[in-house]
Amino acid sequence: MPESAHDNYKPETNMAVVFTKTAKGQEEINGRAGALTPRQRRVLIFVDGKRTVEELRGMLQSDDLQHTLGLLEESGYIEVGAVIDAQGKAGAAAGPLPSITAFRKLPAAGDSLRLKQARNFMANTVSAFVGRVGASSLLERIEQAADHGELRALFDEWYHSLVGSREGRREAEALRAKLLEVI
Repeated sequence: MPESAHDNYKPETNMAVVFTKTAKGQEEINGRAGALTPRQRRVLIFVDGKRTVEELRGMLQSDDLQHTLGLLEESGYIEVGAVIDAQGKAGAAAGPLPSITAFRKLPAAGDSLRLKQARNFMANTVSAFVGRVGASSLLERIEQAADHGELRALFDEWYHSLVGSREGRREAEALRAKLLEVI
């Protein structure tokens, strides 16, 4: 996997991301061509190329905004239009812009410590917020994951299981950010 600007992107940085609608996103707004949920469509409507993710978060009051933005970005409805630095200066970054959904560069194959940390974090959070009985299949697949790539393939299911529980929904964004540090 080639290294790019988003491989080292940290959501906690002082930079604010501004998304814009793509042509596909404009078509969806005008003609409802895609299969977006009402929630995804509402977020897409609010993306205007001017509001930062934090401004959207304040307007939409959502526990899973970052995940919804990630789905819209991955599906080609929105793209990063600008990055605003700590001084409030907007501009396009040289090279690829950061993606909020991008994983970091895969760790070395022999990095068993980070693999164990990621596996334990995923299993413990699912057990705590969803319960072992309610997510036994997911927990088995997490435990059987042989490498970071296999854990990353379970990332969306892990996140959705957390958001599906009332307590997990409250903590989902913070837990997502913590997992992205090790996965």
